[in-house]
Amino acid sequence: MAYSINAKDYFNTTLYTGNASTQSTTGFGFQPDLVWNKGRDTAESWCAWDVIRGVTERVIIDANTAPSTVATGLTSFNSDGWTTGSLSAMNESNKLFVSYNWKGGGTGVSNTNGSTTTTVSSSVSSGCSIVKYTGTGSVATLGHGLSTSPTSIIIRRLNVSDWVVGSNGLPSWNYVLNLNTVSNAADQVNQFNGVTPGTSTFTLGTEGQTNQSGIDYIAYCFSDITGFSQSGSYTGNGNINGVFVYTGFKPAFVLIKRSDSAGDQWQLNDSKRGFNGAIKTLYTDSSEVETSSDPIDLLSNGFKNRATSSARNGSGVAYYYLAFAEAPLVGTNNVPATAR
Repeated sequence: MAYSINAKDYFNTTLYTGNASTQSTTGFGFQPDLVWNKGRDTAESWCAWDVIRGVTERVIIDANTAPSTVATGLTSFNSDGWTTGSLSAMNESNKLFVSYNWKGGGTGVSNTNGSTTTTVSSSVSSGCSIVKYTGTGSVATLGHGLSTSPTSIIIRRLNVSDWVVGSNGLPSWNYVLNLNTVSNAADQVNQFNGVTPGTSTFTLGTEGQTNQSGIDYIAYCFSDITGFSQSGSYTGNGNINGVFVYTGFKPAFVLIKRSDSAGDQWQLNDSKRGFNGAIKTLYTDSSEVETSSDPIDLLSNGFKNRATSSARNGSGVAYYYLAFAEAPLVGTNNVPATAR
């Protein structure tokens, strides 16, 4: 069966080389509204940018430092890509970089579906929503602008704070991970108030990392969309012939975190940086360079770990994952996707 969504219209992984000057990337096929950048061979921190907070507004992913305005960082969201200045974390001369880019809904609009008004840039088709809100300190519901329930929500308080991740891929919405640390999934019911997100709103408790009174926040919401995106969990088997995780699409991006114990890093792989058996890994909790660590295969219909390490495939170990497609298993032209 063909899927109606063309993954490349909503997500793009781009590789580029820095020039320490103004540089524009093109060829996305859409305006990116959410951008994550990382140096592949330079130990610079991750950069997160989004259309709601505006260009030049950087949040570091791998640390809990306060956001900052960087005039030489991302300087424009363009119709087919973006432009950056000379910021070394995005554009150091002759260094290799990767950029992950999602399409939202462009300029943010006001959403009053919940008890707290939000500003939202959302794409119903791809299940991706960027949500900005101000905390109340009380239990609240917030509109996310999607017509499907988010299965993963990543929230950052816009001052000093860790990134909070809630997901259907964790034991329940009582539990959260931190995108910038190696901590395990902790039972913190007051982050999302233990409530699974609905088709129009998600719920926050009274915890300061997600809902401190008078403080601004940004949330990235992702729904499972057949042929494009999926988040969930799997249990490792501890074998070189590791667990196969079915997604129904050829992954372009796979983010994995051990959830039942602390110490193992977040693992991020994509279909551009290498090939099956030799795909390079980056870590959202660290500024370190990419490494040739545990092998993973990105297949036409899912992914399969090829290692025994506890970071991806420990025997009986629980893992959270978030994946986006390069192509569905069968595209709109009824042509099957193929593995690399």
